[in-house]
Amino acid sequence: MSGKKAVKPVPSTDETTTRAKAYLVADEVESLEKAATCLRDKLLVRVLFHSGCRISEALNLQVKDIDFSEGTITILHLKARSRLFCPHCKARLGRSHTFCAGCGTKVNEAVVEERQHRRLRTLPVDEGTLQLLKEYVRRGGPVTRDGKQLIFGINRHRAWQIVKNCADRAGLDNLVNPESGKLHTVSPHRLRDAFAVMAVQRDDSTDSVRMLQEQLGHVSIATTMRYRKVAGQELRQWYHKLWEKRNGT
Repeated sequence: MSGKKAVKPVPSTDETTTRAKAYLVADEVESLEKAATCLRDKLLVRVLFHSGCRISEALNLQVKDIDFSEGTITILHLKARSRLFCPHCKARLGRSHTFCAGCGTKVNEAVVEERQHRRLRTLPVDEGTLQLLKEYVRRGGPVTRDGKQLIFGINRHRAWQIVKNCADRAGLDNLVNPESGKLHTVSPHRLRDAFAVMAVQRDDSTDSVRMLQEQLGHVSIATTMRYRKVAGQELRQWYHKLWEKRNGT
């Protein structure tokens, strides 16, 4: 018998990607929250998961946006949109237009007009998150900047660092993008995804998905419906019903 030690095969990238999860579950988010080293970081994880808001919305959150008596937070979502116009006749242009449809002249450089669209939505917040927010405000956590009392007072890069560091301390693996198949570290947006998937798994009725659309701030219901695909409940139920009917005949 040879004295050589058997070498364990290293899994390929494809095998690793196949085994990787697409989203976090509630228990993993709880461990992420517990891994936070300060109240601010714990609150950041909790707000992102319990509200399903975007990271930009969480970082813009002010003390005045929290209604402790009603148990709600008001979210401001700003989105910049660019419009292109002909420099000669001011007709609207598409991004691929070389010639103006209005005056027919060749457009070498279009006139760009930037507009910010503001959308407000008021979201319910659970009692635990409200109490944590109240404690954080009481301790003087908010940061005053440009006349605003910002809850977190950090930039986007720092927020990503916080979530990633918490994930590392909690021992959470990378997540796979269900559309591209690429692996990504646990990020603030993955907490928004976790909230949406959990909501769909609990109740994927039409009314529930429309409530989820409102909570997430999606303009189109089609964007929200993607989470039904990620959760996988609809496809599995449809498939099993096919065989249940077959076996019953």
